[in-house]
Amino acid sequence: MRALVSVHDKTGLIPFVRRLVAAGCEIVSSGGTATALEGAGVEVSRVSDATGAAEILGGRVKTLHPKIHGAILARGAEDDAELAANEIERFDLVVVNLYPFRETLADASAGESDIIEMIDIGGPAMARAAAKNHRRVGVVVSPDRYEAVAAAVEGGGLGDALRRELAAEAFFHTAAYDAAVAGWLGEDRVIALRKEADLRYGENPHQQASLFREDGATPWWAAATRRQGKEMSFNNYADAEAAWRLAADLPTGAAVIVKHTNACGAAAAGDASSSFEKAWECDPLSAFGGVIALNATLDEATAEAIASRFVEVVVARDVEAAALRVLAPKKSLRVLSAPLPDGGGLDMRRVDGGLLIQERDRHGAVEWRTVSGRAPGEDELQALRFAWTVCAHTKSNAVVIARGEQAVGVGAGDQSRVGAAERAAAKAGGRGVGGVAASDGFFPFRDGLDVLADAGVTAVAAPGGSRNDQEVVDAADERGVSLVFTGERRFRH
Repeated sequence: MRALVSVHDKTGLIPFVRRLVAAGCEIVSSGGTATALEGAGVEVSRVSDATGAAEILGGRVKTLHPKIHGAILARGAEDDAELAANEIERFDLVVVNLYPFRETLADASAGESDIIEMIDIGGPAMARAAAKNHRRVGVVVSPDRYEAVAAAVEGGGLGDALRRELAAEAFFHTAAYDAAVAGWLGEDRVIALRKEADLRYGENPHQQASLFREDGATPWWAAATRRQGKEMSFNNYADAEAAWRLAADLPTGAAVIVKHTNACGAAAAGDASSSFEKAWECDPLSAFGGVIALNATLDEATAEAIASRFVEVVVARDVEAAALRVLAPKKSLRVLSAPLPDGGGLDMRRVDGGLLIQERDRHGAVEWRTVSGRAPGEDELQALRFAWTVCAHTKSNAVVIARGEQAVGVGAGDQSRVGAAERAAAKAGGRGVGGVAASDGFFPFRDGLDVLADAGVTAVAAPGGSRNDQEVVDAADERGVSLVFTGERRFRH
């Protein structure tokens, strides 16, 4: 067997190649890879020896040669005569990974010339050639595959199924790489999605579903550890994403309860146990069967509080061993520890034959402006900012009533602004008295504000921007409500 090895990422390279050599494989390499192998005492031939041509243009051209690509692309006996005439010996295995384009792009100190130099040419050409000829040639583009490939070589050679799998991985690898380059060079986006898992079913049992990861992304769920419970379902992932993103925007120690991607409880009471109890108080009926997110460590006291309720998933920053012992009897309960989600990235929605793509909504630095005669007090302002954060993570039309840093009424997904206010007021009941409210969009008429004033709310935050803003301001002054315009809306359709 003869292998061509040319990698930028040298993780695990030396022990892998030593196993190949021990199994009788001849190694041909170039540049820094050859130097690294030679330095480790591995017997290796240089690409320049095989081609009879020295590297040129500072190493930009070294493997782009007929004696390299002919050796990779050669088929069976029908090519023997031509190979012999050109003194070309076949490669059976190509081990290659690419220059770190994404990493260089993410480096704030990298200039345009640095980024351009990380656009690999020879690497993708070799990977694609080997993948095209996968009936005969194996191709390895990730150190994650070294163990399986070394074991196969030691066992007599790569089988057809493994070569085909490796070829598919190689084409995805080069496609995703080119997508990153294309995205940097121009406005057109090519989004590479890698399937992570097949799910039992989708939103409903009759729908097939899978979980995909955007190539190059490091999502929280991929870094999460499932500490107990069943595999996550489609709906579990959707609700956990909504809950964990809201929890990340709330103070440390906060608790969130989500049902159907909307918060039905949220509180920040300093410690996880108190926050959870206050979050559950918001809407216990809706919280049944929901997803809990804790911007804190799941401790024993909080686990005991959770154990007495029916919930589907708990996501926390960490989980104490004592908490796991408490929850262990609940075999179906999924308990995850995970890093907080990144606030950036793209938000993508499927439409027929395409995608709607936007920047993910993030809290801005817009200055709030008091428009009523009375400005909110410090306690009211703190509660308003909490309600505004919860509202920003709630499906429109949304209105959230809070007392301190505890949601007591959430009106979500209503077709009208006044309907959302009525729903929030109904959920809050008497708890709205002395509370505050946030609306994710402006009040088109005074009726929504009147509903909140009737519920006992003393301060309201809303974007403003309606042609009837003055009518709403007058209503606030008439009802003794402090009204703040945030200057931005927070719709979630």
